[in-house]
Amino acid sequence: MALALWAAAAATRADTVPPDISSMQVTRTDEGVFLSANLQFDLPVQVEDALRQGIPLYFTAEALVQRERWYWSDQHLGTATRYYRLTHQPLTRRWRLHISNTAFTSSGTGLALGQTYEQLEDAMAAIQRISRWKILEPAQLGSTSGVSVQLRFRVDLSALPRPLQMGVLGRSVWNLQLSRTQVLEATP
Repeated sequence: MALALWAAAAATRADTVPPDISSMQVTRTDEGVFLSANLQFDLPVQVEDALRQGIPLYFTAEALVQRERWYWSDQHLGTATRYYRLTHQPLTRRWRLHISNTAFTSSGTGLALGQTYEQLEDAMAAIQRISRWKILEPAQLGSTSGVSVQLRFRVDLSALPRPLQMGVLGRSVWNLQLSRTQVLEATP
């Protein structure tokens, strides 16, 4: 019986998707440059257990916009950062997701959009879907020739409680990092 349960658990974890940014779209409009992306990753068992015990998990999405130059290093046009805080509320058995453009502090979430979900899968789907995120003002861009956008997404280990930070150092299951670069199409 125990062997059957172990085999079933191993089979479920063998079906996990490798971390990837499956699609990424960068569009330029009169209002600015917008990024949409779909992320694919599964939380490791240890991370999910920590969440279920009430430890908040922090994610960071960062968009770097650069213009390629042949005569010098690439010109940095701008950076946009989005912060996510996922918590489990054991009394209500609900998941709470906060999204903010400023880093969360120890005194609270500050100005953040908060949403409650019944299932962890629903909260993770909201984290994994980035839709029309404004990453640059139109005045900062100028022409689009040679402009690339790099999206980086990671678990922010520095925001974890100190005792947990010491325990996760060197453990690869906590080291979730995704990255993808896309060149912005030149406009005539």
